[in-house]
This record gives sequence, C-alpha cells and structure tokens, in this order.
Amino acid sequence: MARKRLVVLVVSVLLPIYSQAFDSKATGFRAAVVKVDITPEGHQMLLGYGARKSTGVNDRIYHRIVVMDDGKTQFVLVSSDICVMSPAEYDRVAARLKKQLGIDPVNFWWNLTHTHSAPELGPPGLPALFMANRYEHHFDSDYAEVTEKKLIDGIAEARQKLVLARLGVGWGLSQANINRRAKDIDGKAYLGMDPDGAVDRRIGVLRLDKEDGSPLALLANYAIHGTVLSGENLLISGDAPGVVAEYVEQKLGVPMLFINGAAGNIAPIYSGYPNPKAGRMNQFRVLLGEKILAANKSISATTNDISLKTASLIVETPRKPELGWIDELKDYTRTTKAGVNMVKLPVRFLQINDDIAIWSAPLELFCEISNEIRDRSPFPYTFYFGYGNGWLGYLLTEEEIKHGGYEVTVSPFTPVAAQHLTDSVVNHLQGKK
Repeated sequence: MARKRLVVLVVSVLLPIYSQAFDSKATGFRAAVVKVDITPEGHQMLLGYGARKSTGVNDRIYHRIVVMDDGKTQFVLVSSDICVMSPAEYDRVAARLKKQLGIDPVNFWWNLTHTHSAPELGPPGLPALFMANRYEHHFDSDYAEVTEKKLIDGIAEARQKLVLARLGVGWGLSQANINRRAKDIDGKAYLGMDPDGAVDRRIGVLRLDKEDGSPLALLANYAIHGTVLSGENLLISGDAPGVVAEYVEQKLGVPMLFINGAAGNIAPIYSGYPNPKAGRMNQFRVLLGEKILAANKSISATTNDISLKTASLIVETPRKPELGWIDELKDYTRTTKAGVNMVKLPVRFLQINDDIAIWSAPLELFCEISNEIRDRSPFPYTFYFGYGNGWLGYLLTEEEIKHGGYEVTVSPFTPVAAQHLTDSVVNHLQGKK
C-alpha cells in the first residue's frame, strides 16, 4: 500500500486523507469548531506578572475548540486565552472528559495562548515554587469551575456539529517577534531585546474547510509572548494573540485558533506597555494578522483523505539539585535508586498522514530547541504547539543557561534537559525506538 504523502504546491500541500466517520452511517473526514466566551463577570486575579486584580475588560477571552475525526481517531484541540496552568488542572479536566465523553487524554490537547492579562485558572502549580509571593491568595474556584464546564460543554457541542471536511497546510512568515534575552557586556542576560538572538518567525497554518470548500476554521502556530501589555495593565485581554485571532476571524468569518510556539525567549516587538494604545497592540493585526491571512491564501489545495495518529512519551531528565516540588505534581517527578530527582516531562504527538507532525509539551521552550527538531524532522511540516496541557517551567538551551537571567530562575531543569528532549522527540519523529 502506497504511503500517504502531501503533494507540495508552491508553499502549500495537498493532503491525502483516509477516514470513516465517527457516526458509522457517515463516511469521510469530519471536523467542527466551537468558540466559547470565558471572560469573567467580575474582577479576577491576573496571571503573568506580580499578583494584581483586574479592574475591567479591554477585549474578551475565549476557548476555541476544534474536533477532527478520521473514523478511527477523534482528536480534540483547544486554544484558550489563558497564561499558564498547572498540569494538575489539565489532568482534572482530562479525567472529566474521559468519564463524561469517553475521550482518551492522549487525544485531548489543551494549549494556552500565554496572554499575561488573563485570569488565573485553577491552583498555581509549579509557579508557586518559584514565585511564592505571587500566590499568597487562594485561586477563584468558582471561575475555574465555570471555565472548565464551558470547555467540556464546548467539546460536547463540537462533537455534535461534526461535518464532512477538508484539510490543507502551509507556511507563512511574520517579523512581529524578537529575541528577548538581551546580553550585557559581561554576558549576563536580562529581559529586553536582542535583534541578533535566535528567533522563529515561521507561521504554521492548518485550514479546515467544509466539503463544499467554504472555510470552517483556521489554526495558526506562531511563537510570541503575550506581553505587549505589562503588569501595570489591569484590564483583561487576550494581548497580541487575542487581537490577532479576532482580526483574522473578522476577515474570514470563522474561528481561528492561535497556537503559541516555542516562545520562551521570544517577545512581541512591542512589549511591556501599560495599556493597549501605548503598546500599539492593534498594529499586530498588520504585523501578524495580515501575514496569517497571506499564509492562508497560499494554501491552494485541500483534500478529504486524512489519517490521524496520536502518541505520547515521557522524557525523564534530572531536576535542579535541592529543588523542592509541589505535592499536586507528584506524578511528574520520581527519585531514582541513586537518589536523583527526575522531572517526568510528558510530550504529545499528532501525525497527519505522512507529511505533518505536531508535537506539544507543557513548557516555555526556547526556540533554538524547536527549530533544531524541525530541521531534523523527516516531516516537511513539523509544528511545535507550546504551553500544552500545563506548565512545567522554562526549558533553556545549555548555552543560554550559562548567561543566567530570569528564565533560569523559573526552570526546574538542568543543562542536559535540552539534549534529552531534543533526542527523544527527534527519535520519535524518525521512528526510532
């Protein structure tokens, strides 16, 4: 049987797809999208900077949910306008989905846009270990419950709306981001801008169309911190990712899932401003939104012959000596017989036919790592979906750890972690055991 390959047309691709429907009476690849408002009614503690409470709303925030079904695998992808969450929060919701809807956690990815102007969601998890002064208050359990319920209900709604669909893929390019690890004359790193530093300006785009060719949903993968707005801002906002998603949706008339990438050392080119006007936030509609629309136009062909394949692995790597841990994350660590404390880092994979590979991890990953993995991948379309299923801190390259800086202080990993992760992911993508 011939392997399913994508036929590349300029910067786009034609996807071979095989499927039978979730409903045994229907046939063909199916998909659906649902957008759910999760903007809180009252004031909330915001996450991303020091502890602070919102005073109002600049722009509304959402769950955006896509379900894809090839008849054998039903895959759920969620993009939420939230900064970070504990892996334990993901585990609780995944368990509820398994019980209520029968969805295996390996087929449920919950990625966050990483806006720093959204409410906290659930208990803090690992950030409380690094920045305890930010978490002297209790999280809002009512908001967490409402937001979790909206997510589960939204997924259930999307499963009921599945329609015959087609899928296409392409690349784009935007210069809306910049390396944020500025170096002083002594080599010490600090939060700023480094025009010569590593960066990832590729946009990965997946488009879902209905069978008649009309648009259904767009997925845009791009690395950028949600930090146009600084800690002085007290208005709830999706930041640049939210503004861009809303703009593209207005142009296309369908929801767009913004999926952040390896943004651990990447900032927006306007970053750290007290309000949207000062930060030129609306300009990201041009800087990034228009580039996403251009990438979408480059997809000149789609197809309805899709095969979805999910997988997972645990990458074990030593954690910093003498570093404590959070009780609720006991499943994410172990101690070896030699007494070495390890981090158990979960990595997820989605393969679409033989040309698209997407991997995800609960990390603020430095872009050099995902860039290398993409370069070594046998799949012409290899995407990293960041901030996936929780947050286990920054994962830096060994070289960048030498320069110190903020990111080193909020990382549980040792210098060998980047190589452990890279080798494990590349080996999986290359089909090596």
